[in-house]
Amino acid sequence: MATCLLPALLEACVVVGASVDKLQEVRQAIISGETSEPLLLDPEVLHVVAPPFVTRTQPETLKSRVKRRRSFLRKKRDRLSSAAATSNQGEGVLEERGERGENGSILKDMDLVALPQLCFPVGGLQVTTEQKKEQFHFLIFTDMFGNKTYGVVLQYYRPVLDGASFHQSGTGTSEVLNLFSAYSVCIMSKHPYFFALKDCLSCLLIQLRSCRLSDVNEKVKDFAAKLSLVPIPPPGHLHLMFTLGPLTITLPSRLGNDKTVIDLDLHLSFLCFRPQKLLQVLSCLLLEQQLVFFSADFAKLTLISESVLIFVKPLSWQHPYVPVLARGMLDFVMAPTAFLMGCHLSHFAEVAAETSDLVLVNLDDGSICTSSSDSVDLPDIPPAAADCFIQGCQSLQMNFDLDQCCRGSSTDINEQRDQRRAWQRRLNDDIQRLALELIVNIFRDVIYHLNYEHRVFHSEEFLKTREPSEKPFYKKVLETHIFHSFLKDRLNKKADPFARMELDTRSEMQKKKMMLEIPSRLTMQEIQARRTSSITENRLSRRLGKSLPNLQDNPTIGCQKNSLLTRTVFSDTALKAPAKPVKVFGLPEFPASLSLHSVQSYYSELLHQLGKAITSVQNEDSALLARFYYLRGFINMLCSRRLDALSDFQNLYKTDTAILPAQLVLWLVASLHRDERQQAQRRPELKRLIIKVKMDNEKPLIQTNDHVKKFELPRHHLHEDAFVTCVQECGIVKDVATMRRLFEALADGPVKQVDPELFRVFYTFWKEMEAEARDVHLPSEVIEQLDSSECVYKLSARVKTSHGVGKIAMTQKRLFLLTDGPAGFLEITKFRDIKEVKITSAPFLIRIPSLRIYTCSKPEVFEANLKTDTELWNLIVKEMWAGRKIADQHKDPQYITQALTNVLLMDAVMGCLQTQRSISAAAKLAYFDRIKHEVPMMVPRITAETLKHKINPSVDLAEPQTVHVLLYTPGQLTCKDSQWEMNPKLWVALSGGKIVVFDAASWSLLQDCIQVGESQVTCMMGLVHEQVWMGSQDSVIYILDTNTMTCNKQLTEHRSELTGLSVDTRHPHNSQYAYSCSSDGTILQWNSAGLTVKKQFHLTCDRLSSIQIHDGVLWCCCSGCIVELKKSGTPHRRFALPVDLQSMPSSFSCFIVIPERGQLWTGCPDSADLFLWHINNPKHPLKSISLPGISGITCMIQVKNQIWVGCRGRHGVGGQCDGQLRSQVLVVDLESFTVTKELQAHSDSIQTLCSAENRYVLSGSARRDGKIAIWNVE
Repeated sequence: MATCLLPALLEACVVVGASVDKLQEVRQAIISGETSEPLLLDPEVLHVVAPPFVTRTQPETLKSRVKRRRSFLRKKRDRLSSAAATSNQGEGVLEERGERGENGSILKDMDLVALPQLCFPVGGLQVTTEQKKEQFHFLIFTDMFGNKTYGVVLQYYRPVLDGASFHQSGTGTSEVLNLFSAYSVCIMSKHPYFFALKDCLSCLLIQLRSCRLSDVNEKVKDFAAKLSLVPIPPPGHLHLMFTLGPLTITLPSRLGNDKTVIDLDLHLSFLCFRPQKLLQVLSCLLLEQQLVFFSADFAKLTLISESVLIFVKPLSWQHPYVPVLARGMLDFVMAPTAFLMGCHLSHFAEVAAETSDLVLVNLDDGSICTSSSDSVDLPDIPPAAADCFIQGCQSLQMNFDLDQCCRGSSTDINEQRDQRRAWQRRLNDDIQRLALELIVNIFRDVIYHLNYEHRVFHSEEFLKTREPSEKPFYKKVLETHIFHSFLKDRLNKKADPFARMELDTRSEMQKKKMMLEIPSRLTMQEIQARRTSSITENRLSRRLGKSLPNLQDNPTIGCQKNSLLTRTVFSDTALKAPAKPVKVFGLPEFPASLSLHSVQSYYSELLHQLGKAITSVQNEDSALLARFYYLRGFINMLCSRRLDALSDFQNLYKTDTAILPAQLVLWLVASLHRDERQQAQRRPELKRLIIKVKMDNEKPLIQTNDHVKKFELPRHHLHEDAFVTCVQECGIVKDVATMRRLFEALADGPVKQVDPELFRVFYTFWKEMEAEARDVHLPSEVIEQLDSSECVYKLSARVKTSHGVGKIAMTQKRLFLLTDGPAGFLEITKFRDIKEVKITSAPFLIRIPSLRIYTCSKPEVFEANLKTDTELWNLIVKEMWAGRKIADQHKDPQYITQALTNVLLMDAVMGCLQTQRSISAAAKLAYFDRIKHEVPMMVPRITAETLKHKINPSVDLAEPQTVHVLLYTPGQLTCKDSQWEMNPKLWVALSGGKIVVFDAASWSLLQDCIQVGESQVTCMMGLVHEQVWMGSQDSVIYILDTNTMTCNKQLTEHRSELTGLSVDTRHPHNSQYAYSCSSDGTILQWNSAGLTVKKQFHLTCDRLSSIQIHDGVLWCCCSGCIVELKKSGTPHRRFALPVDLQSMPSSFSCFIVIPERGQLWTGCPDSADLFLWHINNPKHPLKSISLPGISGITCMIQVKNQIWVGCRGRHGVGGQCDGQLRSQVLVVDLESFTVTKELQAHSDSIQTLCSAENRYVLSGSARRDGKIAIWNVE
């Protein structure tokens, strides 16, 4: 049977001290005068208690494992057999919690030999003549697999009594001699609840102070048994609360699967160190040094160690980690690898003498040094990121008393603790956000040097972009294990907090660069920022407007002059996402006695409370509902209610898949008895879950691709396919068609292949060009004349021109002349203003060709004597001119970026060939100049006037993808009580379940890839409750959270491909009813708040392709007819295909119902006609409207008084986009039934249309084009 790890708070409770016999020996030795000084004794494990505490075989008394140290290390088979013995079906008694995973049992996996030393880390158990105050400290154990176990230790003193007084109370004294011995109680847990467990031990301490020594065991057993009843809260915003003695104790939850529990005060590190020193500590961690923390307080060692490791998240420390070293463990610091350890301050000199490579950190005075020097000679964190962090530290409010100045004094200790806890939670959130900003600032630019497809990190190119002062740090950190693991997560596109913050804080320019694949060059703004170094004066400005943008008439790859483009993000209140409110669920009071019956009653009461909680949030908060399902499923498992538990996990799977304990469910299914399995088979929802669990378990394990490649130049001749792969890996260009043209330019001879030496020269020349562009020096007067987004891509040698002597510079927008003498700027022309470019013989030098440029804006001709570069510049200017012209005509900025890439490739080809054929080879890359002459590229006037913009959702892919579905969600999609602000979004479904999201306020990319299953998304729908529903070919409805952009809910009630989603907006805002349909004719009505099925219909047809709801009436598009359904779900009316089409293998592809006009519009994929029925007048004849120049209709929508129709491309479309506009969007007037516009902007069939608040219509096309056009609506 599969094993599982149940999420409970307590793993074990261990009592450590000296035996009574040993203490009596010490006492007698002191009395007899054999020793006069208090002694340090070797501590030993006295008692160990661990679950299970209640079994069926012993129902009357609390049974625990109380053994000597050697006896509890039982073999796994013994544990499994004992668990099997208690798994028989009974009267709802408890499941044995003794079954654990391979690394799940602390009693199996942990050797307690070291525990006594760690409970008394000073060097031994002390026997004193004075009773000392109790102390707490914290332990962390890490096994060979990296699994951690946490310990909280209470150390307190009891009097050493003579044998006759053994049963006296803890306050008793000896008449002869007062001796006190130290004892420790250590709670162990798999979860880092440091302060919660400290509170628990504080409550236990009250009892231990007054009880007799002989009762200590019973008190500890009772205490541990109570804690064993406490479950762990699931990830999210549900905390658990329980009462123990005088204190109310709260267990905070993890905020997500990728986050850890934070149950400590993160600001303690800021109280120990000044920000500059804390940055030094973090730098040592990132550089994987050998760190040793010192303090006179052992508790401080663990808390500070844990804090700094949290600060570097999501980078994960992967080396030895022992935050507390006992006196006998000091030789651990001789380890040859990196490590993080801690020991008592008294051992500072001894440890420093061990080796010269240690970094010694004194937590008590905040100093840092090495074992060989008073300073740390290591690279500092990059200054810009460090300055940002220091500035953010100044805004932290780290004094609770200041926060409470205006509040009254609390008379309730638990109320005061709640106030402190809420303040600490807010402060911890601020500190984690500040630390994450630091990590994002340090490593943000890494993602711009990754090749995801081939898993290559261009480390050398990354280092070239760093400032000189930053390079020592990055050179070291790039070689560390911690960075290598981080790099794997980036290449795997892990959606962790780093990825989310990096995406949220991108500047508009960075978003444009990511969207348009702009070749790497410094913009004018970056050059200016480097010179002024006034980085701290910039502020991240995030646009949070909710309305649609007024798109610029001439969109370019640049953005506004005031757009921010720096690598640094600054702490600002505008960046702080509002904290989600925390829900605290109180557990029942612990039973007075821990008999089997009492524990059963406790769990019954807990199940009752969870049932009430589920009912209260059923239709309000699905996230909270999922957490309650999780807890109730866990408790039902403990009570042997396996079917009830399975039902709860089925509801959890539907509500939030992110927190589904898959291994627990797998174990639960495997543990079902025959009668339970038969009952489950009779319940469809449980049967589906069991089948899914089995299928998932039987799937072959797919090894995660964790390798990271370093690009290497080829050593053999490259044929075309190998050449394409090599170019992709080196990151020069992504577009496959461009790579093939580059291959044609470089390949020579009858055998088409590229010599490896030629490729090396080409690659070197390309990188040298990038380096030269980064080092370009432009006077400030020149920079002021250029747009902030402009980059200099090419600079000529000093040449003679018709406007004087100087250098010709090219940006993505213009040519300009840097004149000699006083630094001057002279604009030659913008590319869109060019009339003609040609080569002529210069009049001032006979027979030497010169370049002439004729412009529309200036009467004079610009002429330059470029000598041997004349032909290259002629190709470059013509290509940029053609690219700009096509980009303006098509309102598609990607054309100009493609032209830029072509130009730079031409330059590199010319530089690496250096032969007579070099210019002809470079000419093969002049793609836009060629197609401008070969293919008529003029966009029709009506299209040009209506088209506003085009965007490419496949920009990060090697080849275009089909745009299958488009969905626009307005900014006010968020619930009215939501604390999130949202821009409108455009959701794009590409092939294979890939979803791309654009900010519809700026049309910039928000999410480049959200994976929704593995099959094609066929339909999408936006709802309130911050949801977007996506139907897939795999029969599942995936629900995305519009705030976090994550998919953690699934509806699995359909059995066939989802084909349609629709929503009934007549119902109140917070209780929308949604409809879904699948190809087998199934129609489900959903309560979108509770995600429950309200009704189910079945329509008999060959294929149900879509549904619409109008005025409460459901309309269905079947293969050969449109069906109107009654409220009962039975067909009311059918509208069949026209007679002339019934003989053809055709069906309806789309339909529109306009109730206020009494009209039904339909289209067919193989017909060029629109069909119009008058649904209010059955006798009215069917009207057919012929559409010009199309072969079929794929989609249509109603916008105002118009029908927009997406059409299939004409036959004969080539396998590659050649720029010809072959598919149309037609606009039909509802009054005149005539085509008022024929819009041509795609070179492949239109696949989908959507409306953006009736202001814009967006059209998406098939893969040969793969773009989205944005149209004006009149």
